[in-house]
Amino acid sequence: MASKKLSYAAVAAGLILSSSAWAESRDYVSVVGSSTVYPFSTVVAEQLGKSGSGKTPKVESTGTGGGIKLFCGGVGAQFPDIANASRAIKKSEIEACEKAGVKEIVEVKIGFDGIVLAQAKKAKKIDVSRQELFLALAKRVPDPAYPDNGTLVDNPYKTWNEINPKLPKEKIEVLGPPPTSGTRDAFAELVLEHGCQSFPWLKAKKDSDEALYKNVCMTVREDGAYVEAGENDNLIVQKLQINPHALGIFGYSYLEQNEDKVAAASVDGVAPTYENIASGKYPVSRPLYFYVKKAHVGQIPGIEAYIAEFTSEKAWGPEGYLSEKGLIALPDDERKKVAADAKSLKLLGKK
Repeated sequence: MASKKLSYAAVAAGLILSSSAWAESRDYVSVVGSSTVYPFSTVVAEQLGKSGSGKTPKVESTGTGGGIKLFCGGVGAQFPDIANASRAIKKSEIEACEKAGVKEIVEVKIGFDGIVLAQAKKAKKIDVSRQELFLALAKRVPDPAYPDNGTLVDNPYKTWNEINPKLPKEKIEVLGPPPTSGTRDAFAELVLEHGCQSFPWLKAKKDSDEALYKNVCMTVREDGAYVEAGENDNLIVQKLQINPHALGIFGYSYLEQNEDKVAAASVDGVAPTYENIASGKYPVSRPLYFYVKKAHVGQIPGIEAYIAEFTSEKAWGPEGYLSEKGLIALPDDERKKVAADAKSLKLLGKK
């Protein structure tokens, strides 16, 4: 009998696994990755379990980066079949996958989500710009005394009103995800980098000194103003209720699920509503994905059924059950194309 514990060395050496060996090893779909996509993925898994067509897929919230790392570990039943992601897979991750033998990846774009700045329900709602968020959270910022002369200093801001007198006279405390999170990556790109670029001399560094530009524009301060809450949005909600002066960073979908406990701040004058995110009016929105290991299709039962359920109109459509969880649907034409590509297992990078 084939061993149920397939060694990575054997897989890397190109050992061909029989269908029976795959089935004996695992008879359910394994999904890892983004905490933002986790609620959607879990509901899809539950729907499949209720249908009686197979075992309920196992979904784990590991963060986008951590999930893709597991996904890219290799081919075989000890490795996940699907990775959820709140950002697109990186070139470096694709290369890591290929080195481990994961050469055929199917990308499925599932919809949109907004990154929100949440507050306790009882807190006074604020409107903050992306420049102000950059100044509040970046490790190094332009010298407040001479912001346009090219001088950087360690972030000196302790309270919001030091950045803008119109903001609250409260200590800067923002609870957010760790570096392994796709939400953190997206926040750095859509908020911090955008705010950084509002200073022309820093924007110019992108071409003249890219290393400095990335270091300044994408690096979060480490002096306690930004608090890493792990891949646990529940913990952020709990802490916001205890400390109404703090802000929390997570996806719009999670805001929807906890609207009795938290509310959202506006960013650049725009509130994160379903309509504003779907139209692109809300400035901090991003697409969500899951990635499928094609080599596992036909070997691990249930993968094709999972893809079909997730990309069905009853699930991801504008009136589907995932919209009730906060997923912002793709436009009709794009949704139709993505569903067709997913069904045919169109490979990432193929036209």
